[in-house]
Amino acid sequence: MTTFVITVPGTFVHGISEDTCSAVERSLRPQDPKNTGLGESEELSLLTVDEDGMFAARVEVEAADQSGAESEAVRLVSTALRDSGFSEEDAPLGAAIVTGIDSSIDSEF
Repeated sequence: MTTFVITVPGTFVHGISEDTCSAVERSLRPQDPKNTGLGESEELSLLTVDEDGMFAARVEVEAADQSGAESEAVRLVSTALRDSGFSEEDAPLGAAIVTGIDSSIDSEF
């Protein structure tokens, strides 16, 4: 298994309050990319929201391959949004992309 940092973009169609933004972040906290070497060095934020409602959620996912990691990231972000009161129409998501891969190479053979 490999640890991927995945970015899932989206838009809060009707905006988002500070409290609701905090609730989404709390839901995603276990997948915070700052737990990875890449997340620390790049100072990746878990959730970034622009003034126009566009957002990027960055999550850490363990998966066997890129496709599985992207699917799991979308599932995690969708669940966090739904649990915070957003429907798919209120916060549509874009295509997930790999932001980074944090794999350890075992030097012992």
